[in-house]
Amino acid sequence: MANIGFIGLGNMGGPMACNLVKAGHSVTVFDLSADAMAHLAAQGAQTASDVTKVCEGADYVISMLPAGKHVRAIYCGENGLINHLDPSTLVIDCSTIDAESAQFVGKALGDAGVKFVDAPVSGGVAGAAAGTLTFIVGGSQSDFDSANSVLPDMGKNIFHAGDIGAGQVAKICNNMLLSILMAGTSEALQMGIDHGLDPKVLSEIMLNSSGRNWTLELYNPCPDVLENAPSSNDYKPGFMVDLMAKDLGLAQQAAQQTNSATPMGALAKNLYNLMQNQGKGSEDFSAIFKLFSEK
Repeated sequence: MANIGFIGLGNMGGPMACNLVKAGHSVTVFDLSADAMAHLAAQGAQTASDVTKVCEGADYVISMLPAGKHVRAIYCGENGLINHLDPSTLVIDCSTIDAESAQFVGKALGDAGVKFVDAPVSGGVAGAAAGTLTFIVGGSQSDFDSANSVLPDMGKNIFHAGDIGAGQVAKICNNMLLSILMAGTSEALQMGIDHGLDPKVLSEIMLNSSGRNWTLELYNPCPDVLENAPSSNDYKPGFMVDLMAKDLGLAQQAAQQTNSATPMGALAKNLYNLMQNQGKGSEDFSAIFKLFSEK
């Protein structure tokens, strides 16, 4: 069992830290929310009065933060953790951020003798709670092997994507494709409904035809087709529109850096930005179905 410092106890980080406690690790947590820390304390975690305290005696420091600027600041900013981390500690950043920020932090920590991997996740809040997340890791082989000692206590599938930053690129490629599939599935289902088809029957037809895809099978955007999908629970997330829009922004930023052609990704970004402008940012990303169904 390891000594783990965990920073960021939001909708994803909180359940992830809980699973580490359940696995028997000694976990010290920090978050700006006192309520979030109290909840983890009730699960058996220790709480840190200051973020630097999570570094003390830590084999691993894991962070789950909103954006690249937060990751840069907490590790490399004024009084950043770079000044407090021991070279024996492996930093695992699970935030979904731009690859450039991951590489910046990784290089800065590396120059200070501290090991780092970026390990963004896929699987949403439900996966975080169930411990079935997918981790997409960027870093050296030896650091990946070390991270792989604790990541299985929070996830089911662990992939080594390449060097530092590769985890972020692979994650945004996946989410860009996911958004495109969700939009396409939504408009296809609605066209069938407009012509009088039963969406359950149409879904079954497409699931047994060439249109089969993950969103149609496991996350159907049409209400009352799948009982446990967010669409059948008033589009409660799940994975919020705001988060998908953020990831699509990162995807377009990455595409510009390499002159990659991503017209479908750009269109998906515009659609999710439209949903945000309509006040639907806190709904599940499958609520894009409503763009096609609301007349």
